[in-house]
Amino acid sequence: MEYKFTDANFETEVLQSDLPVLVDFYADWCVPCKMMAPIVKEMAEKYDGRIKIGKLNIEESPQMTEKYGVMSIPTFICFRNGEKVSSSMGAVSKNELDSMLQNI
Repeated sequence: MEYKFTDANFETEVLQSDLPVLVDFYADWCVPCKMMAPIVKEMAEKYDGRIKIGKLNIEESPQMTEKYGVMSIPTFICFRNGEKVSSSMGAVSKNELDSMLQNI
């Protein structure tokens, strides 16, 4: 299941999550983000119940975008126990994203 994260639910859904979380910071107009969308969705299905995977629209959620210093999209940030543990900027291969999730 792919989640939708926002400024309003970030604290509860990401920082207080019992599961590790991958947040995909994106925008609707971003071509590399659109290229990554099916891969992110596939990973959300693969890791369902083990890792919470979702998207945060940077234009709709400027507070979290600024808080985590997102300057380029897509940006992927992994959280565990409310802490940022890793991140990646730009489009990545399916294998790279999978590897990032395995190490979360």
